[in-house]
Amino acid sequence: MSPLVGAELIQTPVQLYRYLLRCCRQLPTTAMKKHYLHAIRQGYNSHSDEGDPERIQMIIQRAIADADWILDKYTKKK
Repeated sequence: MSPLVGAELIQTPVQLYRYLLRCCRQLPTTAMKKHYLHAIRQGYNSHSDEGDPERIQMIIQRAIADADWILDKYTKKK
């Protein structure tokens, strides 16, 4: 299960970046939001020169799975 609707439609790095930024809005504290926004920005910049479409799809799938795990970890009702 994806954290937000539309995860299965992501095809480009820019779409992934925007999706992950929307996921960050669901985090409970400002400190967490700042931390993960910085991590997303750094990841986007470090992979901006990636040209292999297969590798890009692997990165997209992994980033969505990681976002799902992070949101599940921090937003679970106790």
